[in-house]
Amino acid sequence: MAIVALVSAKGSPGVTTTALACALAWHRRLILAECDPAGGSVMAGYLGGVLNGPRGIGELAVGELRDGNLEQAFWSQLVDLDAPKRERLLLPGVVDPAQAGSVTPLWQRFTDFFADLEKGQPPYDVLVDCGRLHVSGPPWPVLRAATVVLLVTRANLPDLSVTRSVVRTIERDFVEHRVPSGTLRLLLVGDGHSDAEITKALRVPVIARIPDDRRTAEVLTLGGTVRAGRPLMRAARGLEGPVRAMLEHRRARVAWPAEEVPDAV
Repeated sequence: MAIVALVSAKGSPGVTTTALACALAWHRRLILAECDPAGGSVMAGYLGGVLNGPRGIGELAVGELRDGNLEQAFWSQLVDLDAPKRERLLLPGVVDPAQAGSVTPLWQRFTDFFADLEKGQPPYDVLVDCGRLHVSGPPWPVLRAATVVLLVTRANLPDLSVTRSVVRTIERDFVEHRVPSGTLRLLLVGDGHSDAEITKALRVPVIARIPDDRRTAEVLTLGGTVRAGRPLMRAARGLEGPVRAMLEHRRARVAWPAEEVPDAV
């Protein structure tokens, strides 16, 4: 499936929580990459900081700038979320703000590498937590290369007001960089305005709605036992279907042969 990117307009509408829930519920092999320039939180939160030694995209960036060894170093920086199966892997985000300066110049390099993971043996989907868009050095190359970009927002008026401006920012950038139309979708969190109202107001389709399941969100944020039957996990499991349908639709459009124009007599 190549790259699926999640991004938010405001500080905490549940991007990392949703991304982690999807990673734990995904049916295909998947790598969750924390590419939020503001820092990753899964290692210290859900995993409880139990792993020793530095690991993650910050270490990869330092090594790539020094030695250019991304292909060799990448797999050693991953954390198996479902050990020892290596079917759900985590690339932790930066933990030291100083690392962000090393990561930002390499967004395109990481993006190209992520895209190639779909063709690997075995192949992996890559789910990218891009964090908030309005930060220093956002991962624009990841968003432009993604098969699907999910803009996560709550369904209330204050959040939607901010989301509207972010939608326009993304759309302008995508037009400028010739990103195929139909890449962007809204992923709603919690109750509020209806899908139809929001789609009409923001002129972007809603792909799904994630329930405001605070009990599960707390476990995904702070650690504990994730229960597959909880509302958030059921919704995360159901999100894979519409995302995959978007991918298949796009592939069909690309593969559709151009209409032949008969030669002039």
